[in-house]
Amino acid sequence: MSGHGVGACVLRKEDDRFLRGRGQYVADFHFPGALDVAFVRSSVAHGRIRNVHIPDEHRRAVFTAKDLTDVKPIAAATALSGFKHCREPILAGNEVRYVGELVAACVAPSRAQAEDIAAAVRVDYEELEPVVDMLAARREGAPLVHKEWGDNVFIEFIEDSTGGAIERLAESAPIKVTREIRTARQCMFPIEGRGALAYSDSRLGFLTIVSATQMPHIVQRGVADCLGLSDSSIRVISPDVGGGFGYKGLLCREEVAVAWLALHVATPVRWLEDARERLSANANCREHHYRITGYANPDGRLLALDCAGAYSVYPISSALEAAQVASLLPGPYDFKLYRCRSAAVATNKCPILPYRGVARSGVCLAIEAVMDAIARQSGLEPYEVRLRNLVQPEQMPFTNVVRKPFDGGDYPQSLRRAVAAIGLPAIRERQRRGELDERLIGVGFSIFCEQGAMGTAVLSNWGRPVVPGHEQATVRLTTDAALEIRVGTHSHGQGHETTLAQVAHEILGIEFERIKVLQGDTLYCPFSTGTWGSRSIVMAGGAVAEASRLLGERAKRIGAWLLQAEPSNTHIANGRVHASGASVGLREIARAWYLQPQNLPPDVDRGGLEVTAGYRPAHDAGTFSYATHAALVAVDVGSGHVAILDYVVVEDGGKLVNAMIVDGQVCGGTAQGIGTCLLEAMPFDAHGQPLASSLLDYFLPGATEVPPIRVLHMETPSPHTAFGVKGIGEGGAVGPPAAILCAVNDALRAVGAEVHDLPLTPVRIMQAISAGRASHSQLPRK
Repeated sequence: MSGHGVGACVLRKEDDRFLRGRGQYVADFHFPGALDVAFVRSSVAHGRIRNVHIPDEHRRAVFTAKDLTDVKPIAAATALSGFKHCREPILAGNEVRYVGELVAACVAPSRAQAEDIAAAVRVDYEELEPVVDMLAARREGAPLVHKEWGDNVFIEFIEDSTGGAIERLAESAPIKVTREIRTARQCMFPIEGRGALAYSDSRLGFLTIVSATQMPHIVQRGVADCLGLSDSSIRVISPDVGGGFGYKGLLCREEVAVAWLALHVATPVRWLEDARERLSANANCREHHYRITGYANPDGRLLALDCAGAYSVYPISSALEAAQVASLLPGPYDFKLYRCRSAAVATNKCPILPYRGVARSGVCLAIEAVMDAIARQSGLEPYEVRLRNLVQPEQMPFTNVVRKPFDGGDYPQSLRRAVAAIGLPAIRERQRRGELDERLIGVGFSIFCEQGAMGTAVLSNWGRPVVPGHEQATVRLTTDAALEIRVGTHSHGQGHETTLAQVAHEILGIEFERIKVLQGDTLYCPFSTGTWGSRSIVMAGGAVAEASRLLGERAKRIGAWLLQAEPSNTHIANGRVHASGASVGLREIARAWYLQPQNLPPDVDRGGLEVTAGYRPAHDAGTFSYATHAALVAVDVGSGHVAILDYVVVEDGGKLVNAMIVDGQVCGGTAQGIGTCLLEAMPFDAHGQPLASSLLDYFLPGATEVPPIRVLHMETPSPHTAFGVKGIGEGGAVGPPAAILCAVNDALRAVGAEVHDLPLTPVRIMQAISAGRASHSQLPRK
């Protein structure tokens, strides 16, 4: 092998243009005469629109719901039993339900001019009482977000394997621990915000939309449905995408509005999201509440788990995260009795969207807090309690209490390696000695599994309008024997241009530099549900492998004729077809097929040197990667400040196509998880007004908050996928909140304090320390 195939740490192809500032994003597309859009957004959380006053001089530049009478609202994308549907108008016509909801679209030659026009539009609201808190939304007599529902619950999920046994266990279990945990709303903040440009392409006959999306074909399908057009009349181009994390994995109102405007003003129209729109109206995520009880025997063995979870959302993605809470909460642990009720609750706050590791960081935090609590009661090291409860390698493949089919791995070994790498005995000795600066240090662990690459078998039960099936890839050998790969998945930072080229190189041996991966255009890329759920390397990688294999078979048949050998006696290596000591290069094979067909028999292979192939694992319930995170922290008891001193991740993503890219994904996700735990919160006042509208108010982790992260790899190949790969793109963001919170609580044991709610701000930690000191007359002597 040349060192560029599966398993090689190859430098990313795409980084050359990114580091030189040569990437091409939505904002880099320019058309003469194009108009920019600024939206009038609701200034109240809940209200009826009495009137939209447009100054006479701007009437031709402002569009409201009265103009969009031919546009269908965006409908909730699920047919799950019990789900209460709502329809999301592109522009609000009668009622607004959150601050920032779109009311009018204003167009002008520049964004600044469009914003001036938007500022001149006056909206008269009849304000209605909002419901802001997700727990209050479930109380009797709470204001209703959607009156026709009769309550504020989108849907409830119930998992119950106990048959009433959990009540009996509650009376007899030696150890019973209960924790109540609440996580803050966050904002997704990829370096590039959303954006969309639309124009009519009269030459090709398309309404073309250039959008920063993870799912070009889903946007195509959604815009067509809203505008009453055929899918084949819409082209979606997704160029370079500067981060997504789920934020760009859906159809958004602005894309539909821009497409409609382009048709009606007969000129290209563009919208580029600014930071205020992203923070206050578009990018909220991760607001959870848990009430969780664990039952264990004296040696720390978990007997049962009982949990209620609530999740605040409006108006989309509501079923997704609530369902994930119920099904993911057991994590990697083996126990028999489980009961969970989770609900998606509507409030008058902007939509909750799926964010990297949907629901997983919250459920990991909840169960890991319970594991630490059990450890305290049983007098054991927290990692020992985890070891006693983890699924063991000899149990694999293993089906857990919620019927998740784990495909393999050694979870205890992952934990042991993390314990050794973080240096637990030395930390305990250091705690006994005390710190010279009187800070308290603590160590925490979290372990989780990440179900990724879920396919038809799982998602067909959700009633989704578009269910993933066989992922397709097209590979084409060019006349000069370069290779073009076309896929429907789309990279927004994961390095697909590199890893998919590695897959093709592994099979065909074509020079790595001569392999090009093309993505992000519905005109020439195969249909795909896009990039989400850690599916791309499994599904697109499998499709590229299958298409490359079939292309190789065609090339071998042509090569066999040129070598006057039997095709069955040939093989491909290093970009050449070999037979009986002789060989012919793919360049000669391509030349013969494209340029000198007279040298080939008429029936050599009518298919040619371009192949489209589909791939779906025979067992497509998903792959199960996993990781252990270990954090060492210091807590300043005078200020409440938390410093992360050391951080270790031990991950198993199956066969790693490129471990260096995996390191980047894990480290980037860990930085986001640190933000979740220590910094990020989108607060709202009692009237539903968002209180952070710029990065002066909303804190993201930077270089000073993220320590060097040590990533250790394990590789347990999946038995179900090409090369044994597993999805791993989301996992880095899952473990940090639990590991850091457990480490902070390990430090705070010295003052009898414990914290549960995120983020762990200095104020919150100081309140816990004060409560601990109130119950302990003094700090332990140093």
